[in-house]
Amino acid sequence: MALNLPTFYKRTASAIVFGIIMLAGLLWNPVSFLALICLIGVLCYREYTLLMKRIFPDAYWPVWLMPVFAGIGLVLSVLVALLLLQTNDGRLQEWDYMVPVRILKGMAIVPAILFMVALLSKKDFYHALVLAIFGLCYILVPMLSLLYLYDTNSLLPLTLILMIWTNDTMQYLVGSFIGKTPFSPISPKKTWEGTIGGSLLTVVGAAVYGYFSKGNMLELMALALCASVAGTLGDLIESKLKRLADVKDSGNIMPGHGGALDRFDSLLVAAPFAFVCIACIFHVYRG
Repeated sequence: MALNLPTFYKRTASAIVFGIIMLAGLLWNPVSFLALICLIGVLCYREYTLLMKRIFPDAYWPVWLMPVFAGIGLVLSVLVALLLLQTNDGRLQEWDYMVPVRILKGMAIVPAILFMVALLSKKDFYHALVLAIFGLCYILVPMLSLLYLYDTNSLLPLTLILMIWTNDTMQYLVGSFIGKTPFSPISPKKTWEGTIGGSLLTVVGAAVYGYFSKGNMLELMALALCASVAGTLGDLIESKLKRLADVKDSGNIMPGHGGALDRFDSLLVAAPFAFVCIACIFHVYRG
């Protein structure tokens, strides 16, 4: 098949722009990282809402529901960042520690208020409200997990993303050469051989890199395992949602590459698992 140059150029250009934005947000400073997390969260939540509207076309979605929950996610992200992140000059440390804690406690009343609004509304939107709350957990928990990883070591989020990319690449290559057994009907192109082989190569590669770089091999192997196993699960979950919604891509934020959910589906599931693994390692080995 001949190479479609316009499509190739479009995909390459959008990939370069995407890479620059990601690297700037991940590596510049804590504020840029928080901004990147908030941007990813809002874009993913918007696309999740659009998918749910297609999957449940009979559910009533008030126009304010998505913006309200996106706003809740942004506020929670900023408050957690104030509790975790520190700038070199200590500006974030000047905040009274109890201020964000009290705001977080106060926000617990928001779900109760929304349920009362749903009860008094002329149109029943309980279904949409439950889906909106689930979506907030689906998107927000990974974003907060990434904030914790960044606070532990500013390179951990980038390392996790690179390992997810490595796992995807290795699974594709191994599957292309020896893949025969379909892995799941949700994703027909995946094979057991590619999935297992790619995961093993990712974990072994992390161990080899840790050994020669004198890094923390346990942390690197734990991240690689999260990237390969949980990351694959995240990809399948998003593929299932798209199949239920009968769409090819979750959005078109990246020309030629799909939407934000398409780009971060693996990260959404891998990040919470990475948080648990790193937290356990930090507790056991660093007190």
